[in-house]
Amino acid sequence: MPRPPSIGPTPVVNMLEAKTHLSRLVESIETGEQSEVVIARNGRPVARLTTLRPAIQQRRLGVAKGSFRVPASIDDHNPLTLDLFEQP
Repeated sequence: MPRPPSIGPTPVVNMLEAKTHLSRLVESIETGEQSEVVIARNGRPVARLTTLRPAIQQRRLGVAKGSFRVPASIDDHNPLTLDLFEQP
């Protein structure tokens, strides 16, 4: 069976070749040699092998909890701030 043509710079491999050389294909993705590989069945592209993007780490609230204390009189030294909070 002839090898399917490449789509632009992305190599296209048939299913049998992908099964036989999966480790090599994954290694080429890991090393950055290829950004993706398209897998074809009967000459028709059906799947894409590509890198996983790292999950975006969510900001955690309270990450500094217990690291410092906020005094109850934090705004006592600034009368303008105190007036703003005490306005009706």
